[in-house]
Amino acid sequence: MAAPLLPEGFEAAIGLEVHLHLRTETKMFCGCRADYFGSPPNTHVCPVCLGLPGTLPVPNKRAVEYGLALALALQSQVPERLVFHRKNYFYPDLPKNYQITQYDLPIGLGGRLPLGERAVRIKRLHLEEDAGKSLHLEDRTLLDLNRAGSPLIELVTEPDLRTPEEARLFLQRIQALVQTLGLSEASPEEGKLRADVNVSVRRKGEPLGTKVEVKNLNSFKSVQRALEYEIRRQAEVLRRGERVRQATMAFDEGSGKTFPMRTKEEEADYRYFPEPDLPPVPIPRSWVEEVRKGLPELPWEKEARYLALGLRPKDAEALAYTPDLARFYDQALALKEASPQALANWLLADLAGLLNERGVPLEKTRLSPAAFARLVRLFERGEITSRTAKDLLPELLLGEDPEALVEGRGLRVVADEEALKRVVQEVIQAMPEAARSVQEGKMKALDALVGQVMRKTRGQARPDLVRSLLLKALGVG
Repeated sequence: MAAPLLPEGFEAAIGLEVHLHLRTETKMFCGCRADYFGSPPNTHVCPVCLGLPGTLPVPNKRAVEYGLALALALQSQVPERLVFHRKNYFYPDLPKNYQITQYDLPIGLGGRLPLGERAVRIKRLHLEEDAGKSLHLEDRTLLDLNRAGSPLIELVTEPDLRTPEEARLFLQRIQALVQTLGLSEASPEEGKLRADVNVSVRRKGEPLGTKVEVKNLNSFKSVQRALEYEIRRQAEVLRRGERVRQATMAFDEGSGKTFPMRTKEEEADYRYFPEPDLPPVPIPRSWVEEVRKGLPELPWEKEARYLALGLRPKDAEALAYTPDLARFYDQALALKEASPQALANWLLADLAGLLNERGVPLEKTRLSPAAFARLVRLFERGEITSRTAKDLLPELLLGEDPEALVEGRGLRVVADEEALKRVVQEVIQAMPEAARSVQEGKMKALDALVGQVMRKTRGQARPDLVRSLLLKALGVG
């Protein structure tokens, strides 16, 4: 049994800084293509994103609209004008030696994200450009500036999270939200969702402890592991009666430990000032309302609708926060071929399991919501068995029609009791020892008899009817 994360009477306070790459065609302030993933290094660059003298940035309107959409979805306050600032810091992968970002007038201020029965407060979200990427080798560092200038939203929470598991769940919820809004793929594998964590440990009831930041975590698992280690480390420091020192840490995946990265900069170190090449741009209320009207149904709204349909809470949550499955489910549901719960059962268990086993996303298959709904209908009406439905699923992924397969192969359930009685008698005569065992109360033997009847009927008999007929024929029950 794992040791508790914190001693009795202590608690952690966790805040997240989430960086989301926006799904725009071009970068934040220039015309370079923003879809750089997989391209040769330094092929998506231009004088603007390289920061060459004499160049002028131009804001990406689509990126601003995406920022407005996320702010409105999170119930953040939207400013009346768009203002950018320069944030000065000096790293090799930042060609301009400053970053264009937002400071005191972000695209969204305040807000909340539902998390179970409570909500995590959002401090702010702002638009900015990304830096490049450094590849550290033994004797040198290589730079790839394809990412430099890519459009980002940085979302900062209040320190409302208490456990590493909650932090991981929050990131999964943010991922589902931005995918639902269509503003980011938010794939950690491609660096399109990254997180920094701020964590402190305190005795319950005391003010917040000294904050330590862990930078550049690029997977949900890394976030959880880094927090687990850092929380234990800080708790041990406090237990010894020492003080936690404020620092910026990195996380080593191999050892599962955090280590000092650099001295934490203070706000003054960045020397923010308004970007002189980008004058403030008004954000008309008419534009805000246009974006608001274009918002889709949000995941927590979808979850409430699924619960109202009678779905089990876990199923409603799983569907609502998996955007590709939710879209498919809603399309299948609209056809009214099968019940909401039956569709959810087959989608979340059998279909999702098959897709995971094959490593194929749903949208890359030829399975249509209509074909899926008809397969579930055939099963729900008792026209095919569960085994038959599962066997047909792989073929549906290739675009086959379930009804055509059932008819063409004669797969409909054998519901003729007289025909089944004859098969039952044949099986009892062929397996006398199993039959006697059932009559003696050894019900395990019944499974063997049922299995033999199912084999003789090619899996097309209803198992419950077969069991009933067997027990009746054997005079049991």
